[in-house]
Amino acid sequence: MDKNVGGIDRTGRIVIGVILAIAGIAALAGYWAAGAAAGAVALIVGAILFVTGTTQKCPINEAAGIDTTK
Repeated sequence: MDKNVGGIDRTGRIVIGVILAIAGIAALAGYWAAGAAAGAVALIVGAILFVTGTTQKCPINEAAGIDTTK
């Protein structure tokens, strides 16, 4: 799979991914009253966004024919 995530898309994915992961960890640890289910979802979505941002590869972008590297 070729790189298809770049520019503002990449930066946004990394920043939002880190924020969601921190919020998810806080919820799972009991520091935020969002609940365990919401914390788990936030952690998973945050991890996916962070990984797709750092590797610059997104299977959904590829399936949709979207390339933000240019």
